[in-house]
Amino acid sequence: MRSDSARCAALVVTAAGILLAALACGSPGGGAPEPDGRAGRSGAAGGDPHRVPGIGPGLWRRVPAGSGQVVAVYGDGADSAGSTVVLYVRRGEAWRRVRGWRAHNGRKGWTTHHRSGDRRSPVGVYTLTDAGGVLGDPGTRLPYTRDRSFAAPRWWARPYWHDFDYVIAVDYNRVRGTPPNDPRRPEGEDRGGSIWLHMDHGSGTSGCVSISRQAMEFLLRALDPDRHPVVVMGDRAHLAA
Repeated sequence: MRSDSARCAALVVTAAGILLAALACGSPGGGAPEPDGRAGRSGAAGGDPHRVPGIGPGLWRRVPAGSGQVVAVYGDGADSAGSTVVLYVRRGEAWRRVRGWRAHNGRKGWTTHHRSGDRRSPVGVYTLTDAGGVLGDPGTRLPYTRDRSFAAPRWWARPYWHDFDYVIAVDYNRVRGTPPNDPRRPEGEDRGGSIWLHMDHGSGTSGCVSISRQAMEFLLRALDPDRHPVVVMGDRAHLAA
């Protein structure tokens, strides 16, 4: 199987001798979490409290009415690998900012027509239903699959080896309700896949969004499937449209 880029495929042989594809959006990532606002502050920041700030009507109408958690990924620019991730929760009818961190996205920026190997992250609204990684479950309520097959291949540079210790699948061109490394691509291989939130190592990815280990642990513990979490992701111009 092929992942989102030539660097995103690693074959793992199980003890039973079955050859499995460890699909992942390979990336450098890293850095400590940087707060982006204080917990409990209104998400509107002087605007409409009924909508997450920076998200225009085009994407906001795609957020399911029943969603109570939004992970917003604010890309610095259309061709930039830098971004900020912020978790918002809905309290009654108002959205409130919980915590934010600096992050990285595709090393070539963003696209509204993602294709395998383009090294850009897909703009859009996607559900977050499944998680997993090399490490054990840190206490998430999402279905969590621990498997050594998530491990980055050892022919990658050493700083990349822990990128997939924790991952949250972005439901882009994948089968929801399956482990993040399930290889199926309902829209076809050319549309790419294995778009994850995963651990960061300080620079752009092949299409995923990467944040620090502390941030991943926080999100894994905070996301609640009963609140139907989604990620809204893109560069700031596309998000605001």
